[in-house]
Amino acid sequence: MKKKEISIFLLRIMVGISFFVHGFVKFQGGIGNTAGWFESIGIPGFLAYFVGAVEVIGGIALILGLGTRVVSALLAIIMVGAILKVKISVGFLGTAESVGYELDLLLLVIAIFLSVNGSKIWAVDQVIVNKNKENSNHGQ
Repeated sequence: MKKKEISIFLLRIMVGISFFVHGFVKFQGGIGNTAGWFESIGIPGFLAYFVGAVEVIGGIALILGLGTRVVSALLAIIMVGAILKVKISVGFLGTAESVGYELDLLLLVIAIFLSVNGSKIWAVDQVIVNKNKENSNHGQ
């Protein structure tokens, strides 16, 4: 097993867990409340449902290694929105009242990395790819 792939696997799992938990909390606390908060900062409330769903479903997908590149691209877009619309005004480290965008930026960079590079080790995608290759080789 290659060190690079194990490292990428660890990034994929941790980002998946992080987004899953953030999305889960949005629904647990009442997604309507999140939608109201979105509207209060000038974002259409329906996007709260989309963001929460992408975070929960995307987090699970990353943990499983399913659609890593596409899911990571969606999560990167969400992080750009979070940084620019919510966090940039309080700065990198934030203030005593509000957290900064350092964690958001880190998640953004990791999501971009996973979107560009994918993650093959212990991933459902890889099982599907290998099965398709096996089936196409038997058909020849």
